[in-house]
Amino acid sequence: MADIICVIGNKGGTGKTTLSHMLCQGLGLLGQRSVCVLTDTYREPLDPADRRYLIADARSREALGKVVDKIRTLQAWLGVIDGGGNRTEMDRRLYGVADLVLLPFRDSHEDIRTVIRDLELFPRAYAIPTQWPTNAWQRESAENTVRELLAPYRDRILDPVFSLSASKLLLQKTLPGSLPTPLANACRAVAHQVVDLLQLPLDDDAPVQGVARAANGAARPLAAAA
Repeated sequence: MADIICVIGNKGGTGKTTLSHMLCQGLGLLGQRSVCVLTDTYREPLDPADRRYLIADARSREALGKVVDKIRTLQAWLGVIDGGGNRTEMDRRLYGVADLVLLPFRDSHEDIRTVIRDLELFPRAYAIPTQWPTNAWQRESAENTVRELLAPYRDRILDPVFSLSASKLLLQKTLPGSLPTPLANACRAVAHQVVDLLQLPLDDDAPVQGVARAANGAARPLAAAA
């Protein structure tokens, strides 16, 4: 039976859709079969051609139920559901069907206040920093803020997905013929974290840039790695 990963959260603009596609792309690069599920009624389905994953349109309640049921019947597949923003009831529904829940947040106090509420609301969820600064000073400042404000949740904070302009290529209607290597590395990094959390078998044991690895090989949460 397939595992379902839901990318949710009450704050808009945190990169849920980008993260969903990066995760699916990374899973494909790691040899995992996945489908990216669209639920945001303000977005249009993307062309699945040349992608390493499938695209499913579940923008209606009925369609979402059918897609989830179909994914559950697939062996060794992963369903990644992009929940969209500012939809508490949808988040509650997706949380109920998910095997893993990701809550993206950026390095702003507003995002962090919102993700704290979501971590309380969804006790099985993990927070994942997205669009994270690459500048050394800005990154240090952001990580200090996380350690200060999210200390009670340090075991539920994953390694960051750094800001990468190339990530927008995954959201183009038609995927370009080739993608930059830094984007592929970033996609693999986030996919490795999910594979670790779901304890899925994976032949690729090579270290991945951007993921702090613990002694047992599992990805260490951002705050715990500090």
